[in-house]
Amino acid sequence: METLAIVGASGHGKVVAELAELLGYVVTFYDDSYPKIKNVEHWSVIGTLDDLLKNNNDYNNAIVAIGNNSIRTHISYQLLEENFNLPFLIHPSAVVSKYAKVSSGSVVFASAVVNAFAQVGQSCIINTGAVVEHDCVVGDGVHLSPNVALAGGTKIGKLSWLGIGSVTKQLTEIGINTTIGANSTVIHNIPSNITAIGSPATIKKNY
Repeated sequence: METLAIVGASGHGKVVAELAELLGYVVTFYDDSYPKIKNVEHWSVIGTLDDLLKNNNDYNNAIVAIGNNSIRTHISYQLLEENFNLPFLIHPSAVVSKYAKVSSGSVVFASAVVNAFAQVGQSCIINTGAVVEHDCVVGDGVHLSPNVALAGGTKIGKLSWLGIGSVTKQLTEIGINTTIGANSTVIHNIPSNITAIGSPATIKKNY
């Protein structure tokens, strides 16, 4: 059985660990709260991120399970530079087209759908029941919360976060580092570095 180092002993880390075990990995955790935190549920936390980077010969596989998009993506890039393999994890109940692309370090959870010719970037979270329809492009570090639905041809800029139950009209574009509120409906293009909420989604905050 292959081992998998998970960076981030959080709630999100728990669900990533469960999925990794389901896929046959033996899991250990690394978190910068170590040694204050030595366990997350029944899994052991055995060091910090620096410890993992110093002992990269002990692990071939690693994944970052941190909810913050920017931090998750930054650490993932660090691991890739240190020649770690960042596998993508796909739940057995998810449906991923053979013509879709899911990139390294991304996780596709239970009952999610990634349809034909969709592209999912590195270190993304495609959460429970989310739908990425045909020809969508999801940038690095994006989080699609549970039951998000992207209509065909939607483009999501890197580091953006779509709240639970939000949906997009076909061919719409959402910029970089943008947050879409829960249950919002995106029917027009949304720029970078803002928060938009509502149905239809309108800008509420600029960063």
